[in-house]
Amino acid sequence: MAFTTRPELAGTFGMVASTHWLASAAGMAILERGGNAFDAAVAAGFTLQIVEPHLNGPGGDCPIIFHSVRTGRQQVICGQGPAPATATIAAYKALGLDLVPGTGFLCAVVPGAFDAWMLMLRDHGTMRPREVMEIAIGYARNGYPLVPRISATIKTMKPLFEQEWKSSAEIYLPGGQVPAPGSIFRNPVLADTYARILKEAEAAGADRDRQIEAARAAWYKGFVAEAVDRFFRNTEVLDVSGRRHRGFLSADDFAGWQATYEEALRYDYHGHTVLKCGPWSQGPAYLQQLALLRDMDLGAMDPLGPDFVHTVIEAAKLAFADREAYYGDPDFVKVPFDTLLSDAYNAERRKLIGAEASHELRPGQVPGYSVWVDDEAPKRGANNYGSNYGPGAGEPTVARLGASSGDTCHLDVIDRHGNMISATPSAGWLQSSPIVPGLGLCMGSRGQMFWLKEGLPSSLAPRKRPRTTLSPSFALRDGKPYMAYGTPGGEQQDQWSLTFFLRMVHHNMNIQEAIDCPSFHTEHWPSSFWPRGSRPGKIVIEERFPAETAEGLRARGHKLDVGGPWSEGRLSAARLDAGLIKAGANPRGMQGYAAGR
Repeated sequence: MAFTTRPELAGTFGMVASTHWLASAAGMAILERGGNAFDAAVAAGFTLQIVEPHLNGPGGDCPIIFHSVRTGRQQVICGQGPAPATATIAAYKALGLDLVPGTGFLCAVVPGAFDAWMLMLRDHGTMRPREVMEIAIGYARNGYPLVPRISATIKTMKPLFEQEWKSSAEIYLPGGQVPAPGSIFRNPVLADTYARILKEAEAAGADRDRQIEAARAAWYKGFVAEAVDRFFRNTEVLDVSGRRHRGFLSADDFAGWQATYEEALRYDYHGHTVLKCGPWSQGPAYLQQLALLRDMDLGAMDPLGPDFVHTVIEAAKLAFADREAYYGDPDFVKVPFDTLLSDAYNAERRKLIGAEASHELRPGQVPGYSVWVDDEAPKRGANNYGSNYGPGAGEPTVARLGASSGDTCHLDVIDRHGNMISATPSAGWLQSSPIVPGLGLCMGSRGQMFWLKEGLPSSLAPRKRPRTTLSPSFALRDGKPYMAYGTPGGEQQDQWSLTFFLRMVHHNMNIQEAIDCPSFHTEHWPSSFWPRGSRPGKIVIEERFPAETAEGLRARGHKLDVGGPWSEGRLSAARLDAGLIKAGANPRGMQGYAAGR
């Protein structure tokens, strides 16, 4: 049996796993009160906004994959908002920009998380808005203990807050000081915002659906949208370009968008069917990796050996090269998945996985499509784009103290009925843009994932969804709902979660064993985050790998970095297994926990 830091939990009543223990506890509290998995997921999601403000916020995004026992279906909820109606490539070029800045107002899109949670609550939950939001409001008003990374992020942002983003200083620098790790931190302004939403919801009457619709209206057609509109129109904000800009996001943009249901993309792999969001996310790259690896004998490889790491990394390079070439909002571009996931296409692509590390970006050729390769990305990647480009830039790949970049959260829930949810809320980080006065929250920065170059699948266009890195995962086994899982980590989400899944399928690990097992990632392709750099051939492994694995990878030509012993991944997962509900969560960073009975 593999070493684990904690057991894989097992029970029959319900499980909640997430990136923060308070969110997992909040979800379990809702299950104990009689709520279902959807109610619990909403409560956990709102709690994550409060207790991990450096990783997500109310002004962020949230894609969700779920299984409903009532409908017998798995579906996606797209909580990824689009670009503003006035956000054109020409408008950015007129400002002298070649890339969308990674912070400030110009990268803001319509915040999708609130509507995604409310849509799921309305159609699949059983509780009213107050019941699922009151735990989070309590933490915002009465306080919660700060994890060290929140304090470290605020410390990094302190000069910018004091000199430029003064509305953020009012919230995050109480008394002008960085709040200490472990101290109780409050955001009463955000508590008041959510309290006002509940007041307007309950003014609509006792009917649950009417309350939810009134809450959605307060956010997207009421005082929240109006406050953001006013702030963006009347304020110039310093961003990572080194200049001050007003924003494009308006109240009309809020009012013109709603979260939507979609069918998940699927791929069958060794008795499992994996479900991912569409090509407005990077999720299909996970499925392409499975298609490339399906006929490789991974089960015969040591899961900590150089053959396994090399093979998985080389497949990732090919799949993500296709992400760069073909993925975008399917409402605007046609993505050729009939080809990209086909046996014939992947049989040819698989031949490119050789004995040596590749150092080029090699997208496949699909008839009728032209392919652009970003030749400037390695030059941008030669700089430390995660930190040296200014506070708030990028998204971290590991949980390092002192990081000022934003990251992501994740949560998974299964209830005793068999309802299952995998959700990956993100953005609206405290370091992404200034706090909107009177709301206690800031807008996200997902718009930095658009290219300011015409004719690409992920080129900026009005009301187009950015190609997000957010990527919850869901799996069926033998055709039945099996596991909800995922991780924060930007480009690494569909690397860490894939390695986790492969070790369960091919090496018979349980959830906690697969989470705790040493992991790795590559930074080979252009980052989705400003300034869009790449580091061809680079891989990072945890130092817990055997020395011969590191030596073997270097011998194959990989540019190897050895990270800390517990630095790769923040996974959580919950699964159904032989009548039991099982769950586990990541020990890295000392935040993630599963709870259940």
